[in-house]
Amino acid sequence: MIALAAMLALGLGPAYAQQQDRGIGQPESNAGAGAPAVVLPPNTTVVPRSAPEARPAAPTGGGNLSLVALLTQDGQSIDQGLVWRVYADRPAADGKLKLLSTHREASPAMRLAPGDYVVNVAFGRAHLTRKITVPAEGPAQERFVLNAGGLRLIPALASGEAISDKAVSYDIYSDERDKYGQRMRVMSGAKPGLVTRLNAGIYSIVGTYGDANAIARADVTVEAGKLTEATLTHAAARVTFKLVTRAGGDAIADTQWNVANARGETVKESVGALPTHIFAPGTYTVSARNAGEVFNRTFAVQAGQVVQVEVLRQR
Repeated sequence: MIALAAMLALGLGPAYAQQQDRGIGQPESNAGAGAPAVVLPPNTTVVPRSAPEARPAAPTGGGNLSLVALLTQDGQSIDQGLVWRVYADRPAADGKLKLLSTHREASPAMRLAPGDYVVNVAFGRAHLTRKITVPAEGPAQERFVLNAGGLRLIPALASGEAISDKAVSYDIYSDERDKYGQRMRVMSGAKPGLVTRLNAGIYSIVGTYGDANAIARADVTVEAGKLTEATLTHAAARVTFKLVTRAGGDAIADTQWNVANARGETVKESVGALPTHIFAPGTYTVSARNAGEVFNRTFAVQAGQVVQVEVLRQR
């Protein structure tokens, strides 16, 4: 089930500051950390500079430049959470654009030699890269329209029971595809309830509950200047394994476990006396290896179950 809520203009002026308590304005911990190791951020489209005809005749003196970012064309400027990077417009000897400066102010002002530059602005996972021209005389301002929105992911169980946010993580994929036809991953390990800032577009969400195969998928559309909320419902069962010499007996320590699905594919491996894992509904075969011997059992689980599977060690 997906619920879309177009309920705010993210990061805009005073309204943006007033909504920080809801998580909209909280910068992501890894957003914009350090200079990128590659030439430009992934999935970057370089658009033409704003004034190609205004190329200065001579690179003498300097020009004053200020930068402003907006979520939408007619929106207010974003007042925090931005990272700006200014690059030379021509590759260096190593084929990469040289990073000239990094700025974390909302609207940085700088003095640059007249000429062309490449500027990237990042707002969470949303970003835009453009070529600009700094004139020889007079101040110049460049506006960057990110066309960005927010995505909040909410987990749920098919059984209706509460689900711990700590037990769920999400991978976010864009609609763009690589040379193998696979979607490009934008972010991995996203946590429920937090707002992830993204460029407007269609995204594929893969949510994993637990550490095995209880996976939920959904496609969502992020709109510029709006918050999209998506609820992913997981069908899952909690299973504890136990190797015993008799039914109801004590668990045998130092046991290696392998759980395979009906197709024979390994779903989970672990070691211990009483390992507990979360599985999607289905039929499985569990193998318990102890003291050089292997003992098997086939079992089936349904959504919402909490079960203990005993494997009998036969002598």
